[in-house]
Amino acid sequence: MIRTPRRRREEPLDHAELARLLPAPGDPELSSDRLNGLEEHLMTEIRNLTSDTAPDTSPHTASDTSPGASTGAPPVGAPAWSRAPRPARRPGRRPVLVGVAAALVLAAAGVAGLAGSSGGSGRAVAPPAGAVPAPVVQVVRGSTAGLAGAVAEISGAAARAELPEPGPGQFLYVRSEVSWLVSWEGTDGKNRSYVDEIHPREVWMSPDGDKGWLMEPYKEAVDRDGITLDDPEGGGRTLNSPSYDYLRTLPTDPGLLLKKIYDETGGMGNGPDQQAFSTIGDLLREQVVPPKLAAGLYRAVARIPGVVLLDDSVDAAGRHGVAIARTDEADGARTEWIFDRETYTYLGERTVQTRDAEGIEAGTVRGRTAVTDRAVVDAVKQRPAGLGDAPPSA
Repeated sequence: MIRTPRRRREEPLDHAELARLLPAPGDPELSSDRLNGLEEHLMTEIRNLTSDTAPDTSPHTASDTSPGASTGAPPVGAPAWSRAPRPARRPGRRPVLVGVAAALVLAAAGVAGLAGSSGGSGRAVAPPAGAVPAPVVQVVRGSTAGLAGAVAEISGAAARAELPEPGPGQFLYVRSEVSWLVSWEGTDGKNRSYVDEIHPREVWMSPDGDKGWLMEPYKEAVDRDGITLDDPEGGGRTLNSPSYDYLRTLPTDPGLLLKKIYDETGGMGNGPDQQAFSTIGDLLREQVVPPKLAAGLYRAVARIPGVVLLDDSVDAAGRHGVAIARTDEADGARTEWIFDRETYTYLGERTVQTRDAEGIEAGTVRGRTAVTDRAVVDAVKQRPAGLGDAPPSA
């Protein structure tokens, strides 16, 4: 039987019909650690955007088109990130421009990718500039055996810490070495895991959180003057947007702390336990935390289900130590807080993929940080004695 071809309908489909034809959208929610890491990447891209999109008379090379990758300069949680800054991941308070910056970066990445793609496929023929293959380590299971004893040592060391107390007009200063994941899709359509080269990151914050500055130089093309973290509106502080003054108001009892964290972060992230762990990590990572509060936070985290102790982990500065860790069951990323074996002081953080997921193979190190200095200074861009005034080398 000869069938008469159906004519293509000329009128547009209505929304109800489209809903029946298309599959339901998936849940786009990312973990707090992943968001902070992405925010870290985006904040760096804000500084690179102008130079990356400026007219260039030289021949253009192929660019990466994936949203999570750089378009010529390396991009970190919340995420990133990043958290962001973690992106990110600047933990805690994030500049209100992150959402706008994300849209601009995605648009720029798309334009650059189309201009430099091979065969119109939209895929890059080379990894992002400045990125290196992500390290891959053996995934070792953690254990609750010894966790209580380690937490007792860590919280005791935190309570005894002699940290600077900021005065009027002064700024809290934190310097770190950081590296975050950069996904790259090759011409064959397969994802490769690359990371930023380990590079310095410096943050200045006023005790009330209203003024601040971020410097994260990476290479010669990056603006080394940094970006402002000022909050002209001076919004109220919360667990997700803390300041030093806010931290001083929190209870130090671990039970009260944990209740407050669960109550105020309910419905966020990938489950209450993972979000509680991520929130505590955000408070500790890039802050000068009052000693008694830091001790209470460490004792509180030991009560979160799924938290384990690792015998060994390595921060971005290559320092080994024991680690308190928890795996995000949603994506298999395990965040490890690393502490010196002898002094039990906080060294940094590492995130390891524990299972194959999202094109990332098990054992891939998704991010690394190392806190190298915490101090109080008199002005933004001023460094503690001994570090000098010149920007740190990348």
